Amino acid sequence: MANSSHRALTPGVYVPIVAFFDPETEDLDLATTASHAVRLAEAGVTGITTQGSNGEAVHLSHEERDLITSTTRRALDAAGFSSMPLMVGCGAQSTRESIALCRAAAAAGGDAALVLPPAYYQGLFAADTVAAFFRAVADASPIPILIYNYPGAAAGLDLSSDAIIALAQHPNIVGCKLTCGNTGKLARVAAATHAAVPGDRGSGFLCLGGSADFTLQTLVAGGSGIIGGLANVAPKACTHLMRLYDEGRVKEARRLQAVVARGDWAAIRGGIVGTKAALVAHFGYGGYARQPLPRPGKEESEAWRRDFEELVGVEKGL
Repeated sequence: MANSSHRALTPGVYVPIVAFFDPETEDLDLATTASHAVRLAEAGVTGITTQGSNGEAVHLSHEERDLITSTTRRALDAAGFSSMPLMVGCGAQSTRESIALCRAAAAAGGDAALVLPPAYYQGLFAADTVAAFFRAVADASPIPILIYNYPGAAAGLDLSSDAIIALAQHPNIVGCKLTCGNTGKLARVAAATHAAVPGDRGSGFLCLGGSADFTLQTLVAGGSGIIGGLANVAPKACTHLMRLYDEGRVKEARRLQAVVARGDWAAIRGGIVGTKAALVAHFGYGGYARQPLPRPGKEESEAWRRDFEELVGVEKGL
């Protein structure tokens, strides 16, 4: 069960940070890891997530995962952001390993665990297997957990609103990330859990959209904010979008959402490769993903630069 020392999760924009590697050796680039985290914090994001899909967790050893998390935590603390919460991806195919990852995340400075459901053997699952997995992990984790519903990363497994609402009754399950993009599901979960929104803590449960391209839709539906990889490139634009909605400036929010959605389409199409290419082109750092992911050539890098240009122009103007 979670202890009381973790930092509170509040509504807002959470960034699943990319992992940085030396371009020659592919060793972790911890200096860039630290400076990137501080850049995001200074831009006003609510929290940071390590070991998400954007963070290449599947390319990392357990030791490397812990090192990225602890480096990020130390960098935030040293820069004056000691109150900023840190989520850590802790999904695994076995209940035992997911629990171990939660415990390691807590020891490395994580405040909450983002947990994908297992899916490799889903053809053998009983009706209650996934629910039992989440309850067992939540029972054993020293930090609270959030359910990560991402069918594309879980062999198509897509949790229903009924399943998520039932799991939300567990005292150590404090939120969900819906990368499925189903805003109807999000609205049902947010209403049933009395999810936290800016200015109203509600039950404290966070119902988070999983992509920046439906930030405004998430907020209109009663969601708590987003965990969006696009904020690696444009954290100010993502946070400003939430601010516009909170202030009732809906027409301005709608216009910015269109720009963010176009930028996020580039990020969705390019994944980690495109996001890192955008960081290199527009901010001078980012590097490459680990093999076997490809390194973009000159023409492809130029294409990613152009695709993110509109959004980065807005970002740099904020």
